[in-house]
Amino acid sequence: MSPDAILRIDALTKLFFGFRALDSLSLHVARGEILGLVGPNGSGKTTCINVVSGLYAPEAGSVVFDGEEVAGLSTHKLVHRGINRTFQVPKPFMHLTARENVDVAIAYGRNPQGEVDAGALLASLNLDALASRPAAELNSAQQKMLDLARALATGPKLLLVDELAAGLNPAELDWVAAKLKDFARAGMSIIVVEHLMGFIEQVTDRVVVMNAGHEIFGGTLAEAVQDGKVVEVFLGGGHAG
Repeated sequence: MSPDAILRIDALTKLFFGFRALDSLSLHVARGEILGLVGPNGSGKTTCINVVSGLYAPEAGSVVFDGEEVAGLSTHKLVHRGINRTFQVPKPFMHLTARENVDVAIAYGRNPQGEVDAGALLASLNLDALASRPAAELNSAQQKMLDLARALATGPKLLLVDELAAGLNPAELDWVAAKLKDFARAGMSIIVVEHLMGFIEQVTDRVVVMNAGHEIFGGTLAEAVQDGKVVEVFLGGGHAG
């Protein structure tokens, strides 16, 4: 593992009614790296980031973030330590405006860089014209960008991105990929869970291919497609999730 890893997961196990959603998973993320998690439906990708972000507590294993064990900590404590995320299905406060949603994140997120300009943050994600509209009135792509804005408002060191690209058109995909790479160049570490392999290839430095709750491959996507086990269980087995 990289000596400069901001996140180290070791032997992580998560059970759901006896089913091993994560089965002794180990991986790491370097500082400023964009890591892609790919694999078939049910391979444990979203469960992994749900554990890292505090939605689930693991049954066993270690999650070390920025040198400290954080497995099992609540979501708000992890946000204050520097971990935040987006969701497959955005979860804004639907009755609040886009601006109010970001204001809530600013108020409770304890951004280590100090005061956050909500208007500038919304503008950076092309949401400034929608700032006064309730989140319920935004379309799916706009709600995804609002979800991202709320996460960024807390100043994360590690951003977990769960299928942010789904439903975006090609121009929007290119724009989001460029944004994520800008964040990484500024020092943010990012985990991307995504089924669009073109987007994964465009944005990631490295991928971890998962199957049945554990890693079966780690390296670049170009290397992954040459790996026999990956071809057998993932690339040759239909669509990803």
